[in-house]
This record gives sequence, structure tokens and C-alpha cells, in this order.
Amino acid sequence: MTRRIVVISSGLSTPSSTRQLADRLAADAAGILTERGVDVEVRTFELRDLAHDITNHLLMGFAPPKLEEALDAVSKADGLIAVTPIFTTSYAGLFKSFVDVIDPQALTDLPVLIGATGGTPRHSLAIDYAIRPLFTYLHAIPVTTGVYAATSDWGDGGDGVRSLPDRIFRGAKEFADLVERTDRSELVNDPFALDRPTGHLIGGLAGE
Repeated sequence: MTRRIVVISSGLSTPSSTRQLADRLAADAAGILTERGVDVEVRTFELRDLAHDITNHLLMGFAPPKLEEALDAVSKADGLIAVTPIFTTSYAGLFKSFVDVIDPQALTDLPVLIGATGGTPRHSLAIDYAIRPLFTYLHAIPVTTGVYAATSDWGDGGDGVRSLPDRIFRGAKEFADLVERTDRSELVNDPFALDRPTGHLIGGLAGE
């Protein structure tokens, strides 16, 4: 069975170090799974391309087609790679807004590999005190290793656990282990199950 990996990048610039980190995490995870004989399908969504749709959904409770495509992909994924820049010691507002329009039940038991980028290593703590609790609250399964890339990391030629390539591989391996074992695709593809809970179909937002 094919394992579906969805990649969410909330970088705002072009080119974006956030997208670069997302691509490297996805490449390592897909490569590990492929070496194990697992078919992998990777889909990447740039949230900046969906920013207006996300705002409209928050205001109107309706997802335009492009946003609906991203939400459906997440709900049917076997694994999610979520990468955000760190602004003011926490995740980007666009990143949180996208999470806010995902159906609350869509992330249950979903393996998640968290990535983040920032100017200095000091912001790396945001993974554990801001981003990981967010996915845990939504009943997803964040892997132990979150990957943070500061500006200085991109030119780091060091070795061992401190280098960015090593951290990327370590996080991708933990993620691949969970994705390989998940049965989410089988559950989501139940022909008698609704694609979305009734509350979503009528445009309701939890906690509104």
C-alpha cells in the first residue's frame, strides 16, 4: 500500500529556508521508506499560496477548492511534515491559522514530523513549548526529534548529532518508522465513512 506524506511549509519568502527544510525532511523520509520497499506519495503545500483562502475560511466557514484540496490531503495522509518559521518565539500566524481550519478529528493518530526555522538557535525551544503541544492537543503523534534550523546551520559542515543533516535524518527516520506502521489510510478509505464530520460539512468551526 502507498504511504501518503503531506508536507506543509509556511515560509513567507521566495526562496524560503522553511521550504528548503521541508523538502529535505521529505526527501530523507521518502528515501528511507523507499529503501524499505514502501511506495511513497509526497504532496507539498505552500501556505502562503493559500493565505487568502485560509482567512476567508476563518471568516466564512467555507473552504475554497485549493484550500479544500490541502485539507483533504491532510485528513487522508499517513504522515504530516509541518515546518514553520519562528516569529516572536512561536509559530507563524499563517501556520496556526491553517491548523485552525483543519477539522479537529483529522489529525488523530497522525505521525507528524515538526520542523522550524529561525535566525538564531535560541528559538529552537519553540518546537517543544509551542508547536509540539499544539499537535499533541489535536491527538496527533509528533515524533521525538523536532528539527530546528537556524541561519548558521545551513553553512554548518560539522559532524555528529549537532549537524543539521544528521538531525534531519534522525527526525526523518523516526517519522518513517511511524508512517510505515500506520493504518490511517485503511481507516480513512472506509467506503461507508464520511469524508468529513457533519460539523465541517455545514461550515461549523469548533470553538467559534
